[in-house]
Amino acid sequence: MPDQLQSYWDKGITMETVFVVSLVIFTIIIAAAALGLIRVILHLRAVVKTLDALDGGVAVIVAQTSTVPSTVDSVNASLAPVRNFAESI
Repeated sequence: MPDQLQSYWDKGITMETVFVVSLVIFTIIIAAAALGLIRVILHLRAVVKTLDALDGGVAVIVAQTSTVPSTVDSVNASLAPVRNFAESI
C-alpha cells in the first residue's frame, strides 16, 4: 500500500494524539486573539486619556474666549454720543 493511501490508524496516530494537537492549536489561536483584544483595550484607554486632556484644554479655551456682555454694554453706553453724532450726519 502506498504511503499516500495509509490512514492515520495505519501510521500509529491515535485519536488522543489528534485531540491533543487540535487542543494545542486551538489554545494558540485563542491566546493570539486574547492578546490582540488586550492590545486594543490598552490603546483605547490611551485614547480616552488623550481625549480627556483635550476636553480639559477645550474647556479652558472656552472660558478664556467667552463673551463679556457687561463690558459690551458699558462700551455701547460710552459710544452712544458717537453713534448719535454719526446718525445726525
